[in-house]
Order: sequence, then structure tokens, then C-alpha cells
Amino acid sequence: MPIRILPGNIANMIAAGEVVQRPASVVKELVENAVDAGSSNVTVVIQDAGRTLIQVIDDGCGMNPDEAVLCFERHATSKLATAEDLQNIHTFGFRGEALASIAAVAAVTLKTRREEDEVGCEVVISAFNHVSTEEVACPRGCNFAIRDLFYNVPARRKFLKSDNVEFKHIVAEFTKVALTRPDVGFTLTHNGKEIYVLKPAKSLKFRIQDLLGTGAAAEVLDVDASTSIVNIHGYIGRPEGAKKGLGNQYFFVNGRYFRSPYLHKAVMKAYENLIPGDLTPSYYLYLEVPAHTVDVNISPTKSEVKFEEDGIIFQTIYACLKEALAKQSFGDSLDFDRGDAPELPSFSRNFEEFHPVSEPSVKIDESFNPFDSDGFPSEVDTFSGTASYGGGFGGRGSSSSFGTGSPDAGFDVPTPSKANFMGNSAHLSHDEGYGKLFEDRMLPSTSSLVLQGKFILTAVKSGLLVINIRRAKERILFERFLEALSKDAPASQSSLFPEPVQIGVENCLLIEDNQAMLQSLGFDIRLFGSDTVVVNAVPEGYGVQHEGIPVMVDNIIDALKSNTASLSETMTATLAEKFARVGAATDEPMTSPVQAQRLIDTLFGCANAEFTNSGRRTMTIIPMEDIEKKF
Repeated sequence: MPIRILPGNIANMIAAGEVVQRPASVVKELVENAVDAGSSNVTVVIQDAGRTLIQVIDDGCGMNPDEAVLCFERHATSKLATAEDLQNIHTFGFRGEALASIAAVAAVTLKTRREEDEVGCEVVISAFNHVSTEEVACPRGCNFAIRDLFYNVPARRKFLKSDNVEFKHIVAEFTKVALTRPDVGFTLTHNGKEIYVLKPAKSLKFRIQDLLGTGAAAEVLDVDASTSIVNIHGYIGRPEGAKKGLGNQYFFVNGRYFRSPYLHKAVMKAYENLIPGDLTPSYYLYLEVPAHTVDVNISPTKSEVKFEEDGIIFQTIYACLKEALAKQSFGDSLDFDRGDAPELPSFSRNFEEFHPVSEPSVKIDESFNPFDSDGFPSEVDTFSGTASYGGGFGGRGSSSSFGTGSPDAGFDVPTPSKANFMGNSAHLSHDEGYGKLFEDRMLPSTSSLVLQGKFILTAVKSGLLVINIRRAKERILFERFLEALSKDAPASQSSLFPEPVQIGVENCLLIEDNQAMLQSLGFDIRLFGSDTVVVNAVPEGYGVQHEGIPVMVDNIIDALKSNTASLSETMTATLAEKFARVGAATDEPMTSPVQAQRLIDTLFGCANAEFTNSGRRTMTIIPMEDIEKKF
């Protein structure tokens, strides 16, 4: 085939594929240009997650009519004049590709006016063709309206995600720019609804609070260090605020957001031995280096940079963060100067000699017989629903029942007799409800013992059965969730007092996008504003207390973010397993033998009681001969 020069429209569409990947890319480029123009206020208007309209309005310096037309040409820029200028870049944009790429795949209307001009101009571009330029009345600054994005590239438009997913990406790009300039006011609206209205902030911490919520701003520590190579300032999250998955991790250099897995390792190294390996802290780190020591021209999206002294910067970040963490105390300190504390008398060493201490007397009722029906403990009636019991797996944490209205309806637990409650004093026959199930594993006549809230110990024919409580709950919840997801039928819910949790705009969109699936599992989580959700109910078995609900919501968000399975069967099993782990991890501790017995009965009713879905053992037997060897 002969070599030829590509036509301009095709070349621009190819370039647009690198710069404009989705509606969020357009928002990023236009908002960065608005900030570069010296704007004090920037407004972003979105319709249908950017498919229909992306409008960015600023009050910056504006352009004259000739510049308004020229700015849509490839490599047209006001940021560079000579090759040496590449070594001294302090603006977001400089390549001159953004507007040309946008104009190649959308219909663009620009209204702009400079301060010294009496009237402005309106430029219309469609598919990279200049349609018209007219004089119009408009305020100072620029008003870009991008309509019908990818209308001439149907393949690209077809592969856009749902509105919630695309708008979540828009919010992410908007947040990155807003965090770089707390002195600039930003507004974001979507389909007529105001998402963010950010006034110019007094400091970066106030901007973090406005964008990400009071919780994000309250958990951060100050970071400030200056060296001859790099100056570092910003905030890092407290170790106890670390969460699963990535979220609220931001690097900036000379006012520009960038990604760096290498420097992220420096942050994680500073948190070694302070947080578990699967958690990630939040951080907002601003680096300042001489412009000639950093190359920001690595990718068309300008999201990657290269430092001359990246090794030194790595060590500086690590040392700076270690020092900031070391200066803080993460436990509650003892306050010895409390004025409201009661005054304790001081006793001399001879106090007991003059004031002897006598042991209390014990009174015994010799007529009491615990085996009489009148003295039978009321806790046994818990199984039949005639008396209440304390918390635990499927216990008091569920204030409404599942299906039948009985506290045991979700577990199908048979009612034990008094003989079973008495332990070794009597035996439970097969006709009384337990049958022959797992005969070699468990003797129902033996009462169970809860060890440190982590294990259940009970005697079996061959020795001592040890059950891992958390893994047992995980197995039970997995089968319950798998059934709910497979049948696509709503699971019963346990009512709670409504609990608001601030999770940010992006996570609210994620919850909204998965609302139907969460309801099928038994969660009632509703949107409350643009950045907050209200938890009205959770599935039976979670037993989440008031203070544990934010942790549960964070775990749910992490499970939804990490779900990348495409096949429906795989996705169903993966989601069921993840939500089962969340429920098992957030349930309240088990302390009562009655709760232990309920868990055992429910576990042995599972299709596979011995292993979790991931293949970890839920129980093991210590043989009798091994126990005898200890003695």
C-alpha cells in the first residue's frame, strides 16, 4: 500500500482517542484550562453523565475572536513559545491538544469575552469543522458547551458505562482539580441537581472537608518538611482510619495531580507495623520541586511525571511521614489533672493493722434443687422465643424476624429439651429433633464452651471439636447470600434505627448503582443527600451495633469496588463470599453458650459445614489420644 498523509479529521480523531477517553476527560481538560486562565470561580454543568452536555463556565481572562477560533487548532497554546519553556512549566495545560481533540468528537460552542472588550464572541465547531463566529453579549471569561460527545464515533459512545459510573469518574477528576486550588470556588451540577458548591477555602483542610466530608478532614495529621531537593506539605490519615482498597490517596507536584505507584510504596512503608497489610491510609501530599527537575510530559493525559531525584524523594517522603506519625499518640491519654475526678484517700502501709479486712460471709440455700422444674434456667426458653437472650449471631441485633416472625426462623433451629441443656446429666434422643446428622462430630448432650469469643469447644466421640466462630458465620452467610442472589428474591431484613453515614459523592453513586443487588441481600441503604447514606436495615446474622455501622458500610463499598467478575455465576459467588466476610467480621462478639449452640445447629445445616467457600476450615477435631498425651 502506498504511504500517504492522513487527512486532518482522521488524525484529530486518533489524537482524541488518547486525550478524550470518556466524558470525565473533557471535564478535566476544560476545568484545568479554566484554572490556568486565572479564574476565581468555575462552574461545571453536566447532563446525562456528559453524554448530552458538558458545560464549563469560568470568569478568567477570556479570549478575543481570533484566539477563540485559533484555540481549536492542534498544538495551539499560549503556554509555550520556545523549547526552553518545557523546562519551566507551571500550568496544567501546555500541549495544545485538548480543545482540538474535544472538537473532533463533539459539537462545541464557545462564548468568550475579555475584560477590555465591550462584546464577546460565539464560536461554533462541529466534527472539527468551523461552523460560525458571531458577536454576542456575555460576561468576562469562557463558556464551553460540549454536546453529543462521540456522536461521530459510535463505537466509543457504545462502550461508555452507565450514567452513575461515568459521573463517578467526572467527580473524581473534578475533585483532583479542586484539591489543587482551594482559593478557587467550584460548582458541580448534574441533571439540575447541585452536587458541590465549593466556596474559596481558607486552607487546604477546609477544602478537604468540603469535598470529602468532615470525617475525612478530622482523621488527618499535618505533614510539613523542607529539603534542598523537595518541599513536602499536606496531610496523612491516622492509622486507625486506614481502609481496605484505594480511596483518598492524592499526590500533587507543583500544583498538578499525578499518580505514582513508586511513591505510594514510600507511604505504605512509613505505615509498616501500624496498619494491617490489606489496609491503605488516606493522604494528600503536595510536593514542590524546581520545575526543571520534573518531567510532566510523559503521557497525553499528563497524569504521570518523572523526577530527576526520585530515589531521594522516596526516602524524604518516608522519613517525613515516619516523623509525623511518631509525633502523634493514637491511644487515649491519661488525664491526671481532671478537676471533676473524685479524690481518693491515701492509706498508710499499716492501714489493715488498725482496720482489719473481714471476708464476706456466704449463705447457702440447702433446699434449692437446680433440677426441679421451677429452678430450670429461663435461658433455655430463648430457643422457643419465650425469653430474650443477649446479642450475637442472629440474636438481639435483629429486631424483626425472618419469614415466620420467630427469632429462629432464619436458622431452622429445633427446640432443645431440658435434657440437652443439662449437658452430661441426660441424653437427647434422635426423636427430639437433632437426628443422626454429624453423629461422629458432635454429641448434643454436651454443652458448648465459648473461648475468648473466637472458638467454640464441644465434646465429640473422638475428642474435642473446635469451631472457628468467624469462619462458621462466614459459611452460613455465604450460603444465605448465594441463595438470595441466585433466586433474585429479597432476603428478609432486620430493622435498625436509621444510621446516617457520610461516604462521599463517588461512593454514593456506587451504592445507588448497586441498590437492587443490595436489597436482594437484605440491606436497606438509602441515599441521603449527595454524599451521605442512611442504613435502615441489615441482613440477619450481621448483628451490627451502632458504632460498627460505618465500618460495615466501608466494607460493603470495598466489596463493590473490587468486584470485577464478568460471568454471572462467578460474580454471584464472588459477591456472596465478600458480603459473607463482611458480615462475619462486623458481627458482635459471642459470649453465651446459648448463642454457641445456635451457631452450631445452623452451621451443621449448611451444605458444606467444614469449609468456607474459599477453602478454609471452619472446624477441627483434637483427638482424645492427643489430649491424653498432654497429661
